Amino acid sequence: VDVVESGGALVQPGGSLRLSCVVSGGTFRDHGVGWFRGSLGSRQEGISCISADGKSYYTESVKGRFTISRDNAKDTVYLQMNNLQPEDTDGYYCAADVRYSTTEVPCVPKIFETWGQGTQVTVSS
Repeated sequence: VDVVESGGALVQPGGSLRLSCVVSGGTFRDHGVGWFRGSLGSRQEGISCISADGKSYYTESVKGRFTISRDNAKDTVYLQMNNLQPEDTDGYYCAADVRYSTTEVPCVPKIFETWGQGTQVTVSS
């Protein structure tokens, strides 16, 4: 399984971005996918996860601003981010694993085996 993120950019406060995560090399519909921010190898925050059955989890700081979705026909998960603020600035990483089968599983890095290289989101005026 391979994971590739895209969509990071420089955006002004209040702006929007949509991140994409393509998961290839496996049966996409069997995989849960998570979005995390923070550097690989350091403490990362699980900001949103979507299970194989399409249910979603959000950390409190992004509720009402971020929306995660999946398109099984395109093997892709999207993270729509609205009303971005400077504190959202970070590296954003996508990860996939069949173990994230339901949202009863915690949205934490140790659950996910396959990671992308990350995409940078910078929110600044």
